[in-house]
Amino acid sequence: MSESSRRILLGRVLGAFGIRGEAKLESWTEPRAAIFRYQPWIVRDPQGRERELSGVRGRESGKYLIANLPGVTDREAVEALHGTEIYVPRSALPPPREGEFYWVDLEGLDVVTTQGVALGKVSHLFATGANDVLVARDDERERMIPFVIPQYVLSVDFEARRVTVDWDPDF
Repeated sequence: MSESSRRILLGRVLGAFGIRGEAKLESWTEPRAAIFRYQPWIVRDPQGRERELSGVRGRESGKYLIANLPGVTDREAVEALHGTEIYVPRSALPPPREGEFYWVDLEGLDVVTTQGVALGKVSHLFATGANDVLVARDDERERMIPFVIPQYVLSVDFEARRVTVDWDPDF
């Protein structure tokens, strides 16, 4: 997939907020209100239908964001969007700072141990309360490796398309 066609999942619609057509959003950006900076959005509903959405405004409220979606004016219309995913093109995001990575950029990279044992490819990453976890998958199994630099993840080499880890291949 080319850089220009890659998409980043930034959040999703959780449901309606109030009766005026506002939507409650979950955002995975840091800070979470930064999701409003990256527009236009490509929104994909649970049935797989996609459309572009521009001009979304919003605010923080507790652990969620509250958004005004253009063209959505009542609670029923928002409820119909429940579960809709919010994407932006990868090119819309700023370059990561030194030593930081967008998870999507790691997906598909080979994962190898310090001894050169192949553990598969990065399938995805996920957050836990303690640290992020890299999931390396091959044809036979899936390994969950704490994404802790430099304890377990020793290097990320985008040119070689490889992540080197200090990890027991049998674990």
